[in-house]
Amino acid sequence: MFRAALRLSVSGARSLTRSRPQYTASVAARSYSHGKQETDEEFDARWVTYFNKPDIDAWELRKGMNTLIGYDLVPEPKILEAALRACRRLNDLASAIRILEAVKDKSGPHKEIYPYVLQELRPTLSELGIPTPEELGIDKA
Repeated sequence: MFRAALRLSVSGARSLTRSRPQYTASVAARSYSHGKQETDEEFDARWVTYFNKPDIDAWELRKGMNTLIGYDLVPEPKILEAALRACRRLNDLASAIRILEAVKDKSGPHKEIYPYVLQELRPTLSELGIPTPEELGIDKA
């Protein structure tokens, strides 16, 4: 009895695999994003909150910056300020300078972005005692 049921189920499965429907219509593009789109303000607030965590460690700082730099954007100065303050809490000058270098690289051919970011960050850089790569002379290498 089980053998007969098994034979029917196997032959039924074979017929399903053999019969493929032929689609002649073009495949429609689907939008798989069902979630709410994050606004620029929410994006900025999320990253500022991430870098303002009091117990952030060096790995989380690097992970956050790598993720942020991986996006197709130059981070806003308020996000960078929070990241630089996290560097100061961790006493990590090298990461702070690397953040500024990454912003300069991320600015690419748009030469007006990096000076704007430095202008906006100047009070924070002075307060925290963080020199820019240009002040250290490492931008010429």
